[in-house]
Amino acid sequence: MRIGETGMAATGSFFVRKKKKAAEGRGRKRKAEDGEAKVHKRFTPKLNEEISSDSETESVGRNKKDAEDLEIEETAQEKKLRLAKLYLEQLRREEEEKAEEEQLESDLIGGRLQEEVLEQKGKLKRLLAKDYLPPDLSEIRLLRGHQLPVTCLVLSSDDKYIFSASKDGSIIKWDLSCGKKIHTIHGGRKGTEDRHVGPILSMAISSDGKYLATGDKNKLILIWDPAKCQHLHTFKGHKDAVSGLSFRKSTHQLFSASHDRSVKVWNVDQNAYVETLFGHQDAITGLDSLSRERCVTAGGRDRTVRVWKIVEEAQLVFHGHESSIDCIQLINEEYMISGADDGSLALWTVTKKKPLVMVRTAHGIHGDPGIQQPNWITSVTALLNSDLVASGSHDSKIRLWKCGEGFKTLEPLFDIPMVGFVNSLKFSGSGDFLVAGMGQEHRLGRWWRLKEAKNGIYIIPLKKMENKQQSGDSK
Repeated sequence: MRIGETGMAATGSFFVRKKKKAAEGRGRKRKAEDGEAKVHKRFTPKLNEEISSDSETESVGRNKKDAEDLEIEETAQEKKLRLAKLYLEQLRREEEEKAEEEQLESDLIGGRLQEEVLEQKGKLKRLLAKDYLPPDLSEIRLLRGHQLPVTCLVLSSDDKYIFSASKDGSIIKWDLSCGKKIHTIHGGRKGTEDRHVGPILSMAISSDGKYLATGDKNKLILIWDPAKCQHLHTFKGHKDAVSGLSFRKSTHQLFSASHDRSVKVWNVDQNAYVETLFGHQDAITGLDSLSRERCVTAGGRDRTVRVWKIVEEAQLVFHGHESSIDCIQLINEEYMISGADDGSLALWTVTKKKPLVMVRTAHGIHGDPGIQQPNWITSVTALLNSDLVASGSHDSKIRLWKCGEGFKTLEPLFDIPMVGFVNSLKFSGSGDFLVAGMGQEHRLGRWWRLKEAKNGIYIIPLKKMENKQQSGDSK
């Protein structure tokens, strides 16, 4: 009798192999001492049979002369022990898998935290512009609903909804997936304070989608519930048109800019005014902010860009444009882009008082020979924390640009045909599409009118290179 060296021995079972005697019938099975039921399995290998198990091969090799029948017996106690060990092994594997998942999750969280730190420092820059291709014009959608030119728009943080406003005083909430109107807030009559009476010039939405703010030509800021499109508060204090609004990222702190040359800070949660900042020498035409407690503004005809440090109660003044600056947008916490009515497009860093790069007549010129003028820049936007920016004018196109290495160059990528004044531009958070608010007139005035233009919102799907094509180009 010999202890088998099979894989079953690893489970702790005790197996007995016994030679069967000759045909005289002298051999007989050993009876169980405890009288419990047995589990029987019979193997009858032949001399030349191929056996997959190494341990079985060795066993047969040692007993080739006998060509015996094998009979295996396992007691109830041994079965319990084997199953217990199997269960413990299963638990061990589950614990290892759980530990691997927790490590992966930890790595992902660590990556996100590192990304947030880079974003706060203004050093997060995704090189995405090289992947974009001109869009398929047949896929561009036009949403009509406003009677007069669209002046401003915002996207919800999940890219599901668009909120747009117009010179007719109306606000429309759109479902982006189907392009249908979900709710329309019509302009009010003179004397009402829960509706806009005149043209709406600016709009902002909080990161969490709790508040929507709109500013009009009649000095008022109205706060709305974006989900229900209900009026919540009215802020008064500016002495002229409210031309810029921005919520500080991940907060309910609201910055507002006005033609009265001031910037105001509001606490929307408490329905409270905080402070007023002075410095610009002309009407402020644009404003933007991100996570830091600061904002940037375009000073119109005082030809300055300013960075307002709220905590330090200080402002930085930047010079470079030679004409009225009409729009400004932050690319990340350190870099920003602005456009002027002389057609110039400027790229800035908050650490230098002069532009890193200036593109003159970025959208060409118009007019008869001898009296030609540059097409002014009416709007700019950026895909946050990337090297992709876009500019709009009234020259029948939107132009996309790539910020070169170190933000020291602005390289045109391609144009998107668009008839009318591009009064507002916004990239989706995913970068999969661009939204343009169009009008027959400029958002701030009525200097001239483009009759062939349509007042509405254009949704422009953006195409990217396929992975295969990218890998082929890199070679």
